[in-house]
Amino acid sequence: MPSAGVQLIAEPNFPGVASEVSSTEHIVAAVTQAIVEHRLLPGAKLVEQRLGDRFGVSRTVVRQALFRLSELKLVRLEPARGAFVAAPSLQEAREVFAVRRMVESQMLRELMACIKPADIRKLKAHLKAERDAVARIDVPSRTKLLFDFHVRLAEVLGNQVLIDLMQELVSRCSLITLMYQSADNAQKSNAEHGQLLKAIENRDANLAIQLLHEHLQSVEQQLTLAPRAPHLAPSSGAERAQPLA
Repeated sequence: MPSAGVQLIAEPNFPGVASEVSSTEHIVAAVTQAIVEHRLLPGAKLVEQRLGDRFGVSRTVVRQALFRLSELKLVRLEPARGAFVAAPSLQEAREVFAVRRMVESQMLRELMACIKPADIRKLKAHLKAERDAVARIDVPSRTKLLFDFHVRLAEVLGNQVLIDLMQELVSRCSLITLMYQSADNAQKSNAEHGQLLKAIENRDANLAIQLLHEHLQSVEQQLTLAPRAPHLAPSSGAERAQPLA
């Protein structure tokens, strides 16, 4: 029986899981998506055998995936305890947002010189998908779409290193907002994305960067000085974590 105060989470349904052998990359992508969509909470235990059974792979493959997730700072590996979804500190949260401001500001400058009407149309379609998910209160979808907007901007430049970096940063931000964000501001974030895209469409780099900074600052200012609930506090103890059933 779990101890009192420990939040139970439903077993996430990993997308695309089939009976055939899945690669390490597939496991990494599926677990990352479950984290981004808030179907895996900070501190949740990832049990090797259960992951192996779910994906139809050996524990060796699972360990490789968990090691890669730990490199991405999404999973914490503890000797003799196992693997747990990371629970970032507030200081780490501040540092992640600082890096995002630096990276995304330069990304916008570069993007102004190459964005095409077709790219704008794709981004507008993404914003509509965001709005629709917000309107129907589809929390997993809206969470992923809101974070993915920034990855979509990186994709316009076609720089795979930048795309990978943005995917890592937004995944870490997903954990951060789950732990420290005091209120649900999905509708506000969608509106801010719309303002940013309008500035991009008008090729107004200075305004776009200003709006980006205001957007990230708005999210960062919503972070509380302590986790929203005690069981989400960063801890090395396995007693705070729930296994992936």
